[in-house]
Amino acid sequence: MSRPPLPHAADRLPIVTASNGQPYIACDAVLALLRAVAESCRNLADDPDCTLRGAGEAIDIEADALEARAIAHTTEAA
Repeated sequence: MSRPPLPHAADRLPIVTASNGQPYIACDAVLALLRAVAESCRNLADDPDCTLRGAGEAIDIEADALEARAIAHTTEAA
């Protein structure tokens, strides 16, 4: 039996549309995201099965999820 995928941390970040039509996230959301990345790195540091490459791949996945949401947000606002 397979588990449903875990939610992305980026799914919880609020996205707003600026007057120029570009999607943005607020500074406090960026700070929360960076702190979550730092905490994840600390947690993974003690895992012998995790490497920096794996951590980098996980960050890329979060970035892709946020980028997809930003594109969708811009499309919906148009």
